[in-house]
Amino acid sequence: MMEATDGEDLIRDADPLIVPPNGGMNELLNVGQEDNMQGQMDEFLGPQAEYNEEEEERKYYRRKRLGVIKNVLAASFGAMIVYSVYMGLLQMQLILHYDMTYREVKYSNLGLQDIDRKMLMGINVTPIIGLLYTPVLIRFLGTKWMMFLASGIYALFVSTNYWERYYTLVPSAVAIGVAIVPLWASLGNYITRMAQQYYEYANYKEEHVQEQKKLPKGACHSYIIVFQSVFNIIFSLSFIFAELPMRLVLNGYLRDSIHILHNVKKCGAEISGVIPGFNTTVLTNLPRSMLLIQVESVLMGFAFLAMIIFLVLCGPAYRPTEEIDLRSIGWGNIFQLPFKHLRDYRLRLLCPFFIYSGFEVLFAIKGFSLSYGVCGLGLDKLWLLIVVYGLSCSVFSTLSLCLLRLPRWVCLVGGAAVHVALLVALMVFSPEPKNASYGPLLVISVLWGLGTALNKTGVSTLLGILYAEEKERLDFVYTIYHWFQAIAIFIVYLWSNLPMRAKLSILLATVLLACYCYWVMERRLAGKVPYRLPRIPRPRHKVKGYRYLEEDNSDESDSEKSEEDDEEDEEENEDGVVEEMGAEGREDGGQDGGAESPRARRRGVEGHWQRREGNHVREGEREERKGG
Repeated sequence: MMEATDGEDLIRDADPLIVPPNGGMNELLNVGQEDNMQGQMDEFLGPQAEYNEEEEERKYYRRKRLGVIKNVLAASFGAMIVYSVYMGLLQMQLILHYDMTYREVKYSNLGLQDIDRKMLMGINVTPIIGLLYTPVLIRFLGTKWMMFLASGIYALFVSTNYWERYYTLVPSAVAIGVAIVPLWASLGNYITRMAQQYYEYANYKEEHVQEQKKLPKGACHSYIIVFQSVFNIIFSLSFIFAELPMRLVLNGYLRDSIHILHNVKKCGAEISGVIPGFNTTVLTNLPRSMLLIQVESVLMGFAFLAMIIFLVLCGPAYRPTEEIDLRSIGWGNIFQLPFKHLRDYRLRLLCPFFIYSGFEVLFAIKGFSLSYGVCGLGLDKLWLLIVVYGLSCSVFSTLSLCLLRLPRWVCLVGGAAVHVALLVALMVFSPEPKNASYGPLLVISVLWGLGTALNKTGVSTLLGILYAEEKERLDFVYTIYHWFQAIAIFIVYLWSNLPMRAKLSILLATVLLACYCYWVMERRLAGKVPYRLPRIPRPRHKVKGYRYLEEDNSDESDSEKSEEDDEEDEEENEDGVVEEMGAEGREDGGQDGGAESPRARRRGVEGHWQRREGNHVREGEREERKGG
């Protein structure tokens, strides 16, 4: 027992000697690990031998430029699909509803003709009020979302044809009329904004681009010409694809031209209305309901495809901060500014061209194609005339690229000259009913498409060039353009029963007036006559209700705040008068503002010091009120 105890004592005494002294070694290891981590961090954060900052920046902006091109192509194809579906369905629907047998057998007492009249009234009359709400909608939703919403309304119009009733067709037609001006204003604004963005990404090293200042005069004009041309080349294909339902489905059910045109005695310039004596039975037998449902389902699928293209493939037109600034100028100002922009003599003098642009397209697809083409060749050849016209528009839209080298008046004047010659020829041309020759009608379709291509691309490009440096005004400018086109649509709707020579005379007078007004505008710009632009109010970002975000003193009373707000408004109005007067004196020769005379400069300096003294006095009064 004593021996075991002695052994335990020996082991207990020996324990401290068994544990190795590792404390110093651990400290050395920790120091080594810290040095190693520090070296790795320096290697990670330090300059990389294989990293080239300029090369990466160049690749980044190249991807941005490719994104802009993708946006332009997506918007062009989206608009082309929307209008292919819309025009193709509307054409097929009107032909079916025109046939008396189809109406009586399928819808007996429903009154389809009356529904069609009210539907066309909704499409043609509603856009007249587009100027009142279009800028507000575009600023509230954003350009991209406005295009998406408008394409959804066109898809809604397609869906209502599954159940053809008054309460489905007429409201959807009114919705189409409401969406026409916002859709086209958004498209014009979007294409021009893409040209501006492409310039910024191509010249990202420029100082004015890095500081997000106003672009130099004429900097992005070439991009505007190219992008507007690409858009019109692609969109004009919608006339071709819109005829696919007619050619593939409906043509097999149409009667021959001898039956349809049996009571038609004259065509072309000699008639009044559309086609007097046109037979009310145009179908040999009725299409199966399931076949019509299948066609409408295919069109509905393409309408949804257009919506997805706008939603997924189209990028935003403005930066988030820019969109906030565009909305923050006040909804009352947004509502008023389109009317104020009409003070600009450039827009006023282009208004006849805006109206003629609406006239000539509707005349091509309604007046000429029906009163000359269908009357002479038969209803089964309508698709051929429209396809030739659309193909001509698409091909000849490439001619607008000549503006990269030639003066900007070439497109508009060239298209107008072609149409003037055709209008004079159409006044004396009357094809023979049922036996007309294909040659003259197809040649007129091709030449009219040439004039349309030059007109459409010329007007859109000219607006983009004139307001290329005013990106906060583009939606107002394109709204005015397409609103006047809506006025033209309404006038064409009203003149349906006029004699053909009266319609041609109106077209001829409008195009001649448009050319004269355009010549006056170019002469004024060449003479550096100042134009008047309304002031865009400064955006206000003060957030009410969050005291820590307000710049004002949060201890002030409401009455003091309201007094200060009134004073700020007065100062802003004073600045607005000065800015608007400066805008009136602005010239088109590449300067943002005209040269100031010494007297005006002295007045500006005196006014500046008076405002500063007034501000100091007001601040002193506020301090006395607070101290009291």
